[in-house]
Amino acid sequence: MTSDSAHQTETPARKAVLVVDDEAQLLELYEVALSPYFDVTTVLTVKEAEFALRKKPYSVVVADHLMPGGNGLSFLVRVREEYPDAARVLVTGFMKPEMLLRAVNEAAVFRYLVKPVELRELITVVRDAAKSVASA
Repeated sequence: MTSDSAHQTETPARKAVLVVDDEAQLLELYEVALSPYFDVTTVLTVKEAEFALRKKPYSVVVADHLMPGGNGLSFLVRVREEYPDAARVLVTGFMKPEMLLRAVNEAAVFRYLVKPVELRELITVVRDAAKSVASA
């Protein structure tokens, strides 16, 4: 039994991260970057993301802002309302002041990232976001 409990401390349960972006190539890069640290689910649409959220709990939700069939910021506002324990990260091509205000006030985003996103920065932000919900 001692070896089992020691093994559990070495490999704690990996937190689940949901990443939504309509660019499949970017999703692949994000998944490769994040998967050593997290249980990563990637989806191409807001509709798929909403379905994934109903299937299991996520510690962090990362969403692109502009996607066909759904706005990432509006999606993160709904995530805040329905899954308040999940940290939210917005990825955008550019951040206008009014969008930043909405991201903070309505979606309560943990952080936002401006494209092109450096993978090291993505990993750091998602790790920090996951730690922020660790006590929850």
